[in-house]
Amino acid sequence: MGAKVLGQEVGVIWNQVLALVYNVMSWLRATLWPAAPPPLPSDWRRCVLIRGPGGLDRLELSHMSGSPTPLDGATVGYNVPGVPPPFVSAAQLRGVLTGGGDDPSLAAAARECALVRVSAFSVNYADVTIRWGLYESALEYIGWPIVPGFDFSGIVEAAQGGDFSGGSEVFGFTMFGAYSSRVLVPKRQLLHKPKNISMTQAAALPAVAGTALHALALANLWPKPPVTRVKAVLVHSAAGGVGSTIVQMCKIMGCAPIVAVVGSSHKVQACLALGATHVIDKSKHKGAAWWAEAETAASEGYIAVFDANGVSTLQASYDHLSLCGRLVTYGFHSNLPQGTHMLNPLAWLGMAAKMGSMPKF
Repeated sequence: MGAKVLGQEVGVIWNQVLALVYNVMSWLRATLWPAAPPPLPSDWRRCVLIRGPGGLDRLELSHMSGSPTPLDGATVGYNVPGVPPPFVSAAQLRGVLTGGGDDPSLAAAARECALVRVSAFSVNYADVTIRWGLYESALEYIGWPIVPGFDFSGIVEAAQGGDFSGGSEVFGFTMFGAYSSRVLVPKRQLLHKPKNISMTQAAALPAVAGTALHALALANLWPKPPVTRVKAVLVHSAAGGVGSTIVQMCKIMGCAPIVAVVGSSHKVQACLALGATHVIDKSKHKGAAWWAEAETAASEGYIAVFDANGVSTLQASYDHLSLCGRLVTYGFHSNLPQGTHMLNPLAWLGMAAKMGSMPKF
């Protein structure tokens, strides 16, 4: 553990200061000298690269070498043995695909990894916070430049043994690097794509499903169903990717009632179709008055509340737990700017104010 200031590690504070400076610089450039995006290249061997924290001006389409030269490399996450992220070079890749070649450091990657040509990748809110410079594990394990993205689907180009071979249709996740046309990924992070779903659907599954399952485990609702008398759960942002998956998993685990909370009326039927017992539409209430409906739906409180909002609902979520209930946070979107692709100076002041008002339990 490093030195701390006001409870935060010095390295984390330094990263936040750099993020603030570069985001403000991006905001100034976009405000004073707006520019049109560059034309898309014709060749497919590309990835989306973030050169550093800031706005959309920090994004660029790059070859897999990080240079303007089209080499047949690939992107890699931080857990590919012997290959530092974000790229594996064409020469390294040849070594991996031939069992390590003359480089013994590549033998583990050759044994454990598969090369996948990406058909689709998903876009998650985490990717936005990576670009802002606020995703701490991205800074800790990758740094800059970074190729964002976690989950993808595609076709295996090459693999040494195991359950996958050239032509296998797969989906899975990488520890960053999915915004790419080719990715080298450990085979343990891949699954065969079911025949009844498309590549696009498969690419949308890993991050949200993994987050939802982890949330249920933290709430003590998985791998065994709840044994308490009270089995009610409340899911904030229930129509979103993670929230909708939590609703479905809670139904499978025998939770009831499952109370879903959404922000607009057009999301109500979708949540009911996924298994929610009751859906609270916040747009029908003034302010926090909707909590009265939550109390009626589960008069003895909730064995688990899954909160994606942060400062706007954390205290009330905690107050509505039953005895031995658990509050699980899977996001803090009310702490962060909404409806904007960059952070201006006022956004930083707003985030600081919200962090200062976070409840303490």
